[in-house]
Amino acid sequence: MSAQLIYDTAPLGSLIRYSNGEPRPPERFTRKLKAWNNDNGIGRLIERTPEEIRPTYRSPASFCLHLGNYGSQGIVAIVVRRHYSIESSLRFELAETPTAGMVRVLSSFNGRDELRYLAPHLAVAEEWMARNRYSNLRAEIVADPDPVILPSSIGRAA
Repeated sequence: MSAQLIYDTAPLGSLIRYSNGEPRPPERFTRKLKAWNNDNGIGRLIERTPEEIRPTYRSPASFCLHLGNYGSQGIVAIVVRRHYSIESSLRFELAETPTAGMVRVLSSFNGRDELRYLAPHLAVAEEWMARNRYSNLRAEIVADPDPVILPSSIGRAA
């Protein structure tokens, strides 16, 4: 799939596999393996950003994948996220979508939703929301089928 198709069709919370199409190099080639790992992996779709056109620049539509949290003893020190433009040359694949009944915990800022947590059911989502304070936090139960709402289709108040 193209990046544009992922942006248009994948629901928030989906696992997205990305690849440059090259085979994985052997372990002994550490630099080549590191470069390959940079362009091949899997992440959870957490945000979509619509195209932005300003007088001095144009920013194409993009999406953000959450690749992982790193830390120790229950304390997250580094959150790894990667943004991809819809013009990306990488190949993307929808590995998994949230199932009906799961709950997305979302926060909103500037008309954009960002996935903060994907819970198996509402009780777990409410417990997570009580422990993690974000502004404009809300829970959204995944429907069957799960509709995709693009940021560009959300109206703004003047």
